[in-house]
Amino acid sequence: MNAERARRQRAQTKIVATVGPACREEHQLAALIDSGVDVFRLNMAHGELAQHEEVLGRIRKLSEAKRHPIGVLVDLAGPKIRLGEIPGGSIECVIGDEFHFIRGETSQEPRHLTCNYKLLIDEIAVGDRVMLADGTVTMLVEEKIRGGARCRCIQGGLIRSRQGVNLPGVKISLPAMSDDDKEHAAWAATHGIDYVSLSFVRSPKEVNELKWLVGYHRSQAKVIAKIEKQEALDHLEAIVAAADGIMVARGDLGVEIDVARMPVVQKQIIAMCHRYQKPVIVATQMLDSMQHSSRPTRAEVTDVANAILDGCDACMLSGETAVGDYPTAAVEMMNRIALATEPLFADRPPAPSSDILPEGLLPITQGVVEGAAGIARNLDAKMLVVVSNSGVTALSLSKHRTLVPIIGVSNREATVRQMCLIWGVVPMVDAPTTDSIELIQYVEKWGVDNGSLQAGDHVVLVAGIGLASKGHNMVRVHTVGQAAG
Repeated sequence: MNAERARRQRAQTKIVATVGPACREEHQLAALIDSGVDVFRLNMAHGELAQHEEVLGRIRKLSEAKRHPIGVLVDLAGPKIRLGEIPGGSIECVIGDEFHFIRGETSQEPRHLTCNYKLLIDEIAVGDRVMLADGTVTMLVEEKIRGGARCRCIQGGLIRSRQGVNLPGVKISLPAMSDDDKEHAAWAATHGIDYVSLSFVRSPKEVNELKWLVGYHRSQAKVIAKIEKQEALDHLEAIVAAADGIMVARGDLGVEIDVARMPVVQKQIIAMCHRYQKPVIVATQMLDSMQHSSRPTRAEVTDVANAILDGCDACMLSGETAVGDYPTAAVEMMNRIALATEPLFADRPPAPSSDILPEGLLPITQGVVEGAAGIARNLDAKMLVVVSNSGVTALSLSKHRTLVPIIGVSNREATVRQMCLIWGVVPMVDAPTTDSIELIQYVEKWGVDNGSLQAGDHVVLVAGIGLASKGHNMVRVHTVGQAAG
């Protein structure tokens, strides 16, 4: 299978893959790109900046060699609370056992637990739950005592040193970004990173702080807000409005709220993103069993399909690619599930017009986009071409889920890579952006050469008169094989 044919078989749902020991070498990254990865995630909670910089160089090198834009997402660790060191490294928690959270960084007694958040004992109260090890172990605070808190295990399991601590319903005083987060954000901004995600977002103010920091370094990076706390759900609309995109981070969110609510909350978040025309990623445990199995469970396959039908722009793989035994197989499976699921959009009625315009999308552009989507459906067009300076027009067009491949063209390299995260958009490098006839001829030749277009096919172009216009006020229909003029 040649590279172009493989590219034509890529799903319209985008795939985000986390880089880690299992896939950081150049040949491994190349295999993931060929299998369907659109965006690589650099998890700043692990590894040193020198390692991340080396991986970034490999990704950019491969993207240029393959003439295939690839986005990069830097994921800031955020204010994660973690256990301190447990004597012996771990302890089995049995229902009914008594534990104490104590102040300080070290403990000599396995049932005396410490953590990296100095105010934990001050901010928890009797009746609060303390959840450990991704929610598998739960402690109930029974008494506040001098220098600590006495807890009772109400859900047992094994806990290890440095594992995460969740405090559902407890308002903590940690800042949104640590000094390390600020350093990592500055590194991302000065290294041409495409997206920076902020963990444990609680309010739009925190999103705006990161946007200011990124902008201070003259970066064009977009800011993704990770929804993983009840406080974020309480301010969801304001956070979606402030952010450039959203990640449904189901790991911590499924611990912070009743896990039974997760499917409904996921749909609510995605629906809000569609209303505000923002890209949305669904993450955590999508194909988790593929860390150690070459095949996913049937439940995982259904989960991925339902996320796509909910309307996500991208699905994210975490441990599956970072540390798993089958990183390439996991990407291939994600792509296969999407390819099998996406045709169901053809049976859905056209998406209703959004009542909210994101920053940079003019009302006339919104109208032109809706018209172009309808024309493409009615003519059974084989391709939509959109010229987009910031990418917001391509994003608006993608929300219509026409199933017609969208070729995204921009004179900004950053925008081309950022379109890698937008559902259904194929970013095109080196396409002309100053003349509509030249662009149509370029796209037609590209499509005919790779077999995605043939004589008689319709191509719909969305642009502004002269292509330099800030507003998109032109829809042009071209028939392959006829003169573009």
